[in-house]
Formats: sequence, C-alpha cells, structure tokens
Amino acid sequence: MSMAIDLSGKVAVVTGGGTGIGRAISLTLAHHGASVAIVYSRSRQDAENTVSTIKETGGQALALQADVCQDGQVKAMISSVVETFGGIDYLVNNAAITKQLPFDDLDAIEDNDWDRLYATNVKGAFFCSRAAAPYLKAGPGGAIVNIGSIAGETGYGSSIPYAVSKAAMHGLTKSLARALAPQVRVNGVMPGAVLTRWWEGDEDKMHALSGTLPLQRISTPEDIADTTLMLLTAQSVTGQNIKAENGQTL
Repeated sequence: MSMAIDLSGKVAVVTGGGTGIGRAISLTLAHHGASVAIVYSRSRQDAENTVSTIKETGGQALALQADVCQDGQVKAMISSVVETFGGIDYLVNNAAITKQLPFDDLDAIEDNDWDRLYATNVKGAFFCSRAAAPYLKAGPGGAIVNIGSIAGETGYGSSIPYAVSKAAMHGLTKSLARALAPQVRVNGVMPGAVLTRWWEGDEDKMHALSGTLPLQRISTPEDIADTTLMLLTAQSVTGQNIKAENGQTL
C-alpha cells in the first residue's frame, strides 16, 4: 500500500468485497481515500466487519446485499450506492463461485454446474458493469477491473466450467473495453494461486506449488489488490488481462 495514489472523492463498488481478495481490494481502495460500497451475497458478517475496519481508520464504506446473478438486485444495489455516495467512479467485479470437479471425468459435470458458474462469474460481471456504466461514464477516469483467473488461460483449475467461465470473463473484459471507450477503461487481473481461505487444510499442496513457481511464492490478497489499484488508475491501459501469478505461465 505504498503507492502515492489519492482516491479522495472517488466512489468504488467491489462485489464479493467482504472476504479474501475482495476484502483486500476494499481496504486498499479505502486506504487511498475512496468511499467503498462492499457488495455481498451471503457473507453479511464479513462485509460488515470490513466496513467497520474501514470506518475505524476514518474511511467511508457501506455494505449492500445483492445476488449479482439477479439483474434487478444489481440495479437496486447500484441505485443505493449512487443515493449514498453521489456517483460511481470504479467497479471491481470480484464476486465469483467455483466447484471442485475431477478434470478427467466429463460425466461428473452437470448442466447446473455450467449454469451456476456462468451466471455468477460472467453474467454477474456483465449485469454489474451495465448497471454502473452510466455513472462510470459521467465522471472523469471511470474504470472497471474484472478479477479473472489464470485458469481462464491455462484451461486448468478447480473444474472445467470454472476455467471456461474465467476465459469468458477475460473475453468480457475486452468486449466491454471496446463498448465503453473512450469514457471508461476496462481491464482484468488474472491471479494464480492466492493465499486465501480456500487453501486452509491444504498448505502442503500450496507449498509444493510455490516451489515450482519462478518467484517461489504464493500471492497474497494484498498483491492482487495492488494490481487492481494500478489498473484502476492507469490512464493509458484498457482491454488488458494482466497476469498476477508469480511467473506460473512464463
């Protein structure tokens, strides 16, 4: 959090903003002066705890419940943000779900797996972007960052539907960058392994993986937050999916 970036007067919406990477992004943006709307689906306590942490340090934050798969809920959430903070400058589409499925067992994948993962990881990001777009366009420097995954490039991860949904999200980043230019920049971050609660109980696997990475480390949520901050403020960058994976695909 050492970058000398002043986001005072800026308003950011972070979906899935109460836990893991989303929490780190919310705290980082607030640390730099932004007012942050933290959107949660089920993790109400986590979102409210993140709001409290921000307010304790003099920042402004708000927790809002919305299922990003439901366009009506998304529109209502965006309206609430604008009513409270007066506008929107930044949107971080971080909300995502996954499902662990064996890669070599195609019959283990059910129709519902495709529908659920695509609805949240792709359509959810689109619904949020569409609802926020008029407000992002209204002010100078509007920007969206989509939190993708290196699985979308390698084709490997927790499951085939997950990897494919993230590849689609990376495509969405490029399409939205064209659709919303020149007023709004749209970029993506593709994290590799990140030290979050998903690794609890699987530390041995994590350490084995880190040993094979060129940088010999696993990313922290704060690493991804710093990359997100960079992309939100990089005025000449749009339509890019930036890898943050410690050299995994080098």
